[in-house]
Amino acid sequence: MTKKIKNFSDAISFKKLLIEIEDLVGKDNLNLIEKEDDDSYQRRNVSLFKCRDIKAIITPRFIKDVQEIIRIFNQNSTNISLHAISTGRNWGLGSAEPATDNVVTLDLRKLSSIRNINCEEGWAIIEPGVTQLKLSQSLDGSKRIFNITASSGHTSVLGNILERGVGLRRQRIEDLVGLEVITPEGELIRVGWWPHPSKNTAINFLGHGPSLLHLFTQSNLGIVTAAVVKLLPRPEEQKVLRLRFRRDVLNQSIDLLRRWYAQELISGVLKIYDSVSTESYGGSSDEHLVLLCISGTSAKVNALTNVIRSEAEESGFFSSISQSGQSSEDSSDFVLQVVEHAYAGDPSWNEHMLRAATGKDADQVDTEGGGWIFFLAFIPFNGKAVEDALSIIENIYHKTKIRVGITVNALSSDVIDLVISIKFSPQPEETSRAHKTLDLLYELFSEIGFYPYRLDVDHSHYSNKFFSNSEYEMNKKIKAFLDPKSIISPGRYA
Repeated sequence: MTKKIKNFSDAISFKKLLIEIEDLVGKDNLNLIEKEDDDSYQRRNVSLFKCRDIKAIITPRFIKDVQEIIRIFNQNSTNISLHAISTGRNWGLGSAEPATDNVVTLDLRKLSSIRNINCEEGWAIIEPGVTQLKLSQSLDGSKRIFNITASSGHTSVLGNILERGVGLRRQRIEDLVGLEVITPEGELIRVGWWPHPSKNTAINFLGHGPSLLHLFTQSNLGIVTAAVVKLLPRPEEQKVLRLRFRRDVLNQSIDLLRRWYAQELISGVLKIYDSVSTESYGGSSDEHLVLLCISGTSAKVNALTNVIRSEAEESGFFSSISQSGQSSEDSSDFVLQVVEHAYAGDPSWNEHMLRAATGKDADQVDTEGGGWIFFLAFIPFNGKAVEDALSIIENIYHKTKIRVGITVNALSSDVIDLVISIKFSPQPEETSRAHKTLDLLYELFSEIGFYPYRLDVDHSHYSNKFFSNSEYEMNKKIKAFLDPKSIISPGRYA
């Protein structure tokens, strides 16, 4: 009886809350979802993960709207939490879906201003709705570029940074220097480094004392409404080398590539595609494809290109060695074009790879695209670790008959971001096998310490497995202190 009264009370409070929010943002920016009353209601994500119970979607137009929405939630006891998204294109990990039921989605795509760009000092201030394409176009013709990912140009820069994603130049957390956050009480705070209105201060993202910056990445402790991000110097010259090697020399090839990385012969993130990934993204090969960037002054690029080509030929591991611009076929090689342009801060080719993977453009990927899931793990950068990962993947294939694609992103001479893509037909039987493949990847990779660094909405419970007990308890205390009413939903990492 008490539970029914409580639910009735919650329903009354929620209706009151919606009236206040509609008055604030306008009817066009509040979408009430009543799927119980609509048999035709259906929401889809490209990974075909289960749709959660979302009560409504709010699309604020201004930062002050976000503050007021949080205050309204504080004033009305509903047992419903807020789930914030940037553009909702977190493809392969759940897209715009929350990790839990009983939420209201706060869609921040209309907060899309580039507030300031300073190419001389190398920073920009952006909001959640700013896309890769918008930021890169704003830098055209300047002395700066931004660290682009290989995903669509229509994805959020800030959303991927908060997810701790990986660009072509480095991991995206290295781009972050400051955050503007609305706390669960509705207060606007700024953490990290922000430009001074009247003084020429150098970037110091750690500031003084304990740094609060990464308290709000992969976090449910506040809603981020802006960030200060670093801009990279535009290289004077750039070359992308292509090398191919057979599976039987994988161990030796990986170790040689690691040596080049350790000795700083390579610029940015070294990439290795297996044959499945190459074909998935529009290329063709029965070998592993290496793409590595060399950038800087003309003299540096030419010298390092000659060193790498010479060592590659001498090793005997590589069946072919070429560089961008040498072949007339380069313009039709989507994988090469995407990577080469992205190294230079240009995402304009990325849509080719997206269409090859899903069959659709960005706006239709979730509603109509072919099945697509990602498993993203950090593993040691050495041949044995890659061999161990491939052995697990082969074992899973024998159980599920789903052939996954593998891309190595070398982040340093010690760490690889291993991207495993599961491309599948969105039919019930194959979807079930694809999801079983994902379950096994989590289970078997975690068993040997190859932990995922990003989680999908169906595996958020794995975050607890990677915390020590003391760290887990400390996270709970911080959440209880900053958000005692659970205004912000748990998310995938809480």
